[in-house]
Amino acid sequence: MVYPENFEQKIEFFKIRQLLEQHCLSALGKEKVGEMQFSTVFQEVDVQLSQTDEFVHILQEEDSFPANNFYDVRPVLKRIRVAGSWIEQNALSELNKSLQTINSIVKFFNADEEKAERYPHLIQLTENVFVSPEISKKIERIIDEFGQIRDNASPQLSAIRREIASTVNGISRSLNSILRKAQAEGFVEKDVAPSMRDGRLVIPVNPSYKRKIKGIVHDESASGKTVYIEPSEVVEANNRIRELESDERREIIRILTEFTDYLRPFLPDLLESYNFLAVIDFIRAKAKFALQTNALKPSVENKLIIDWVQAVHPLLFLALQKQGRKVVPLDITLENNNRILVISGPNAGGKSVCLKTVGLLQYMVQCGLLVPLRENSTVGMFNDIFIDIGDEQSIENDLSTYSSHLQNMKFFVKNCNEHSLLLIDEFGSGTEPQIGAAIAESLLDRFNRRKSFGVITTHYQNLKHFANENQGVVNGAMLYDRHHMQPLFQLSIGNPGSSFAVEIARKIGLPDDVIAQASEIVGSEYINMDKYLQDISRDRRYWERKRDEVRRERNRLNEITEKYETNLENINKQKKEILAQAQQQAEQLIAESNARIEGAIRQIREAQADKEKTKQVRQSLSEFKEKVTLTKKEAGLSKKTRKPEARNPKPETRNTKLTTGDTVRMKGQTATGEILEISGKKATVAFGMIKSTVDVDKLEHVSKNQLKKEARSTASLTRDLIHEKKLSFRQDIDVRGMRGDEALQAVMYFIDDAIQLSIPRVRILHGTGTGALRQIIRDYLRTVAGVSHFQDEHVQFGGAGITVIDLH
Repeated sequence: MVYPENFEQKIEFFKIRQLLEQHCLSALGKEKVGEMQFSTVFQEVDVQLSQTDEFVHILQEEDSFPANNFYDVRPVLKRIRVAGSWIEQNALSELNKSLQTINSIVKFFNADEEKAERYPHLIQLTENVFVSPEISKKIERIIDEFGQIRDNASPQLSAIRREIASTVNGISRSLNSILRKAQAEGFVEKDVAPSMRDGRLVIPVNPSYKRKIKGIVHDESASGKTVYIEPSEVVEANNRIRELESDERREIIRILTEFTDYLRPFLPDLLESYNFLAVIDFIRAKAKFALQTNALKPSVENKLIIDWVQAVHPLLFLALQKQGRKVVPLDITLENNNRILVISGPNAGGKSVCLKTVGLLQYMVQCGLLVPLRENSTVGMFNDIFIDIGDEQSIENDLSTYSSHLQNMKFFVKNCNEHSLLLIDEFGSGTEPQIGAAIAESLLDRFNRRKSFGVITTHYQNLKHFANENQGVVNGAMLYDRHHMQPLFQLSIGNPGSSFAVEIARKIGLPDDVIAQASEIVGSEYINMDKYLQDISRDRRYWERKRDEVRRERNRLNEITEKYETNLENINKQKKEILAQAQQQAEQLIAESNARIEGAIRQIREAQADKEKTKQVRQSLSEFKEKVTLTKKEAGLSKKTRKPEARNPKPETRNTKLTTGDTVRMKGQTATGEILEISGKKATVAFGMIKSTVDVDKLEHVSKNQLKKEARSTASLTRDLIHEKKLSFRQDIDVRGMRGDEALQAVMYFIDDAIQLSIPRVRILHGTGTGALRQIIRDYLRTVAGVSHFQDEHVQFGGAGITVIDLH
């Protein structure tokens, strides 16, 4: 169930329907778009998503899918169910083309076993589709490829058309003869030719000569300078053509009636076939829309969960795409322990967009549409989606804005349960803030006890406290860049957000005394609470940035490790191949040597120690020896050539006994240390400033060469990371408008990064004001070892309002 009745207008799903209709090929698909509705049956939703996902692959990978002639002839088929009726000629042509399309689609899916594996859900749709090639053959015997009735559709039609052609030729000859005679006598212009009026051949004649030609005047030109006369000689022939044309129409109707009688028993099956064509058109439109919005099929589970990674509002994506801008994706998780998300943050910071994104994407999934998010996202199933957003005040129903919100809350409380997803924008607003916040907290407690899921946006502090203190409810913040005073449109779950009311008022230019008085009215505790929220938000962004840097470095190290392991595996493989080849060559060499020696001994015996023969044998053995020596030298040269490739990248270790002063490390570890003392099987090792007693068996020696190589490798990685970070580093920071402690913390982060990146000079924009902020920052700079000098900026560029720092 969805609530209210205009739910689709609230989440703008009607625009999704419009975009889908634009992708449909016919009224068949558009009708299915209109019938699309929210489903709570998991198997039904999963099948619809799988069908669309398979069609996405068809659009991306297949070129031969038939996508022409999607005609909707169902109204014609329903009309000809009455006996004695017949199908019109143009409808017959559309019927033939669309039936051929249906047959081609069925053949496409059943062409080979590979398609059965790739598109199982779409192939299921083809199982009961009525396909009758005989119907198409009969139609093609009646009409040609242009949709015209063939002359040979029946013997009678063929005879009628032959007679019509013969009569027309006779009329044409007679008219040409009459026309030439009239032209010779000057009654008709030389360049005049016969024309057609009311289906009869006539001659254009000047009105002054109309009585010179016997016949019937059929028409007159608009100017009155030409009359059209049918000569009396061809009147009978023209009458005959009229009769033959009537005979032709009657024969065509008879042919169409006969075919309709043949077709009538198949009408129920044909209507089902066109329903199949409508479903294909609808699925294709959903697939086209998925490609347009970079949507995909997520992991859908039959349980209550929302675990989305980089979810995108499709309508916002398309709108920003036209402007050349990118939408900020949304990461959100709602599960049993954190079912209700309370989002706070500045106005125009993206809270309502976040809420609409959740509502729209969940509704799209349960309507069978693919959604734009990452593959590792998980989408659950909800029985109800309720939304309260916008202004529903009504003069007719005597409802104010707040009254309409309360009406919605009344429905929510009455109908929500553990299978409901509640979407509430600006919770509790529209009335006196204190009582509005109290009612909102009471309702939130009721929703939580019902174990409902939900996304709620608010500015009220008591709701943030409630989310922080109660199981099942979690805070979320829309992040805001205080330095540039602009929203980041990023959702951060776990901490409440600040409304940044004071900062926004200061940016707009509200007088400082007004802002100061407002701060006094609400009290320091409230201001400090908002300040702490801002500090949490800023620190979270800082540590997230640091975490990303560590993750990038870890990924790079993993890539290098994988590369070295692959190289080592290749080297070991080459080593085995070389050894096997060398062993084979050695065996061949030994076998050949033995054969040579045995042959030499046999020849000497047969020659009975003849000196000349013995000399020849020795010469042969000497030549063989030289050949063997040359082979060994070549093998040695090849081995030397390959030696650099076979170098083992493993750390250099030695198996000699460890002694005091050796550089060692734990096996499998990277940190190195120096042996201070060895006592039996134990060794005292200094790892930096830490001394540790370790089993000698767990230590391995590390050579100085290996230490140098590792240092160079680590330095190279560090240089790359620092270079990448250096490119994105800004050499100035604006802390105007911040309080002393938060400005100091921002400056500390800024100076740390600058020193790490070896930035020679940076600037801090703190303004002049009372000078307190400037003094706090400079007191801190005096304690930093990496700061060599600082001073005011040149008066032309800001003077005392900016501090310039030189770093070393």
